[in-house]
Amino acid sequence: MIRYTLTRTALLLLGLLVASVLIFLTLRVLPGDIAQLIAGTNSTPQQIEAIRERLGLNQPLPVQYLEWMGGVFRGDLGTSLLTGSSVSSELAEKAQVTVPLGIMSLTIALLFSLPLGVISAMGRGRGSGTALSVGAQALAAVPVVWAGMMFVVVFSVWLGWLPAQGFPRVGWNDPAAALRSLLLPALTIGIVEGAMLMRFVRSATMQAVGQDYVRTAAAKGLTRNAALIRHGLPNVGLSVITVLGLQVAGIIVGAVVIEQLFSLPGIGRMLVADVSARDLPKVQGELLVLTGFVLVIGFVVDIVHRVIDPRQREAT
Repeated sequence: MIRYTLTRTALLLLGLLVASVLIFLTLRVLPGDIAQLIAGTNSTPQQIEAIRERLGLNQPLPVQYLEWMGGVFRGDLGTSLLTGSSVSSELAEKAQVTVPLGIMSLTIALLFSLPLGVISAMGRGRGSGTALSVGAQALAAVPVVWAGMMFVVVFSVWLGWLPAQGFPRVGWNDPAAALRSLLLPALTIGIVEGAMLMRFVRSATMQAVGQDYVRTAAAKGLTRNAALIRHGLPNVGLSVITVLGLQVAGIIVGAVVIEQLFSLPGIGRMLVADVSARDLPKVQGELLVLTGFVLVIGFVVDIVHRVIDPRQREAT
């Protein structure tokens, strides 16, 4: 187990290194000149060159990359070219919206996908199981933007229960208002992502029903449902843990879109604005943090799966 953990840690660090190189190089091939953007349309070539020198944009790319990574190792993601503010501090501020949104979305997805996925599998061949399966397929195919707009129409326009946009200026100093502003976006992401997870839970549960240990338990006197719940669902849970890493990535992508739709001041909305403004240090920091978060989630899922599944420990 120790050797496996060290190996996975090395792969995680290698993945972060590769991701940082790809992020750095990709942003450098975007069209346009950030120095020209900062200087303005009426600037002279000398003014543009002075800005490039001040910001270090005239240095070779390897030097720029090493300087950036040196700051990352010190916990400094750089400084915004346009505002002069710390990228790390802005990310920490925006994370107060994005992180709770992600947690709420994942919680909603799990709360409705796990029981309904199992019920759908256990009701296979009956009307209830078929209805749940068709409903999950339909929801999984719905674009998250369209789902968000429909939720706004229903819960904000028609019923008036939840705010359609915005986040309280006082932030989490008013927890009730903050939670109300995040509930509708979280429902949008959670239900769409949960529909995808529900289909997987249904498939994994149906596969567990056909396993020998479930049939043996049923032959010893347990009903099929009791045998599935007692012996099959723990193995379904192991499979679900593996998929959660992908679900987290989907929630992050959904948050980028949903924060725009609901005017939430989170990392996703900031990222879109910074890409448009060509604020390279901020975009670099944001993409590196989001990529690192996804890689760390995958690392944690692998380790947890290894810890709770004795078959994998015995295989090494």
